[in-house]
Amino acid sequence: MSAAHEFSLVVTIADAAHGRAIAVEADADARARIAARLGLASLDRFALTAEVRTIAGGIAAKGAVVADLIQNCAATDLPVPATVNEPFDLRFLRDVDAPASEDEEIELGSDELDLLPLEGDRIDLGEAAVQTLSLALDPFPRHPDADRILAEKGVLSEEAAGPFAALAKLRGKPGA
Repeated sequence: MSAAHEFSLVVTIADAAHGRAIAVEADADARARIAARLGLASLDRFALTAEVRTIAGGIAAKGAVVADLIQNCAATDLPVPATVNEPFDLRFLRDVDAPASEDEEIELGSDELDLLPLEGDRIDLGEAAVQTLSLALDPFPRHPDADRILAEKGVLSEEAAGPFAALAKLRGKPGA
């Protein structure tokens, strides 16, 4: 378990033995560290709710991550507010193997997508929540005024600059 995690919430098999409800919110310091890690302009709320229980070979965690955040527009760098409400259903198991190296390619079936390795007798549910948020973020956030702002600056849209734009211009010319 790494001490470098921005929002660590360790749950052991003993903690989850009889089922346990968890509801926590990250404090301002943790939110700032998460925002820096994920490249967010700000993270105003980061909440985790979950039910954890033991299962054969590990721990199951089902719940949701809720976040209020601001990303920067991919085109203009203007702020783009967003609310994320991302459910998760994870299983942390002893028998899940991590790849031997970063270069090793592995294929996962759909039944293996939410399986994670159990680290001894514990999991870091907080780190799993941060990773869940990371996967739920819009990879190319766009400000509602981005097209207008770019056009005012003379940046052509994809349609105007694409390969068919030149053909469309030729269509109206004599001899074309």
